[in-house]
Amino acid sequence: MQKRQLGQSGLEVSVIGLGCMGMSHGYGPASDKKEMIALIHKAIDRGVTFFDTAEVYGPYVNEELVGEALAPFRDKVVIAAKFGIQMANGKQVLDSKPERIRQSVEGSLKRLNIETIDLYYQHRVDPNVPIEEVAGVILDLIKEGKIKHWGLSEAGVATIRRAHAVQPLTAIQSEYSMMWRKPEEELLPTLDELGIGFVPFSPLGKGFLTGKIDKNATFVSTDFRSIVPRFTLENIEANQILVELIKKIAVGKDATPAQIALAWVLAQKPWIVPIPGTRRLERLEENLGAVRVELTHVELRDLNEALSKIEISGDRYPAEYANRVGK
Repeated sequence: MQKRQLGQSGLEVSVIGLGCMGMSHGYGPASDKKEMIALIHKAIDRGVTFFDTAEVYGPYVNEELVGEALAPFRDKVVIAAKFGIQMANGKQVLDSKPERIRQSVEGSLKRLNIETIDLYYQHRVDPNVPIEEVAGVILDLIKEGKIKHWGLSEAGVATIRRAHAVQPLTAIQSEYSMMWRKPEEELLPTLDELGIGFVPFSPLGKGFLTGKIDKNATFVSTDFRSIVPRFTLENIEANQILVELIKKIAVGKDATPAQIALAWVLAQKPWIVPIPGTRRLERLEENLGAVRVELTHVELRDLNEALSKIEISGDRYPAEYANRVGK
């Protein structure tokens, strides 16, 4: 497995990481814990060293799963966790007050059964707590050895600059794929300038870019996609034009649509490390196979030109969640 460095931080990880959220949360009922531990071990066998979780996934049970799975390999892996979203009366609430951050880090350390978190993200920007105050707490936690690196998730560029000025950021996590290219406008140039790595989640468009989701798709109530505008029947049908484009390229490269989608993300910048999630070994192996797919400069140019002519139908978040990003 190839390695990449997240920005100028010195933090080196496998070129593709593993997003663990879906094993416990967000995509229907949680999977069997033993099966998911076995899957994480198979990922390690195949060279994956970068694993992503958060306290709110479950909540809490995903960190316990990841901690148990990675315990025998602690010196070989990089663990990313997140703070800043709490559950209250069944609703997600943003809370990055200093005392809450300290409670969160202690809870995550215990559940993950580790002494220090390699990469600790603010899950969403809390509009009620200045980012400088958050960065100050992080600075203290780094000095105390509780965390090594920090980052922000779905933050706006002004906030990124303010946070970075207090305590340099190692990585920014945000959605990015052929289906959601907005980070190219401001975010990627800012990260390039500041020397910050980029960790795209949903690089397969929440599964859409695999080509497996069509007009017959249904989503259970515990699947986040059941409330996402992009996944209404009308928008699924309208966006098949993107899938057809990817499928056409995949045939020419002897690859799958998912591998083309991931190879495209990887080709954008050398400091980008996507974290596709899966609960199935065959999908894990398919995703990791994307590192062997090479898109030439001309192929990328032609592909981007074709993508620019496709208008994606449907928002990526319902309004309640959309209001919390880019802050």
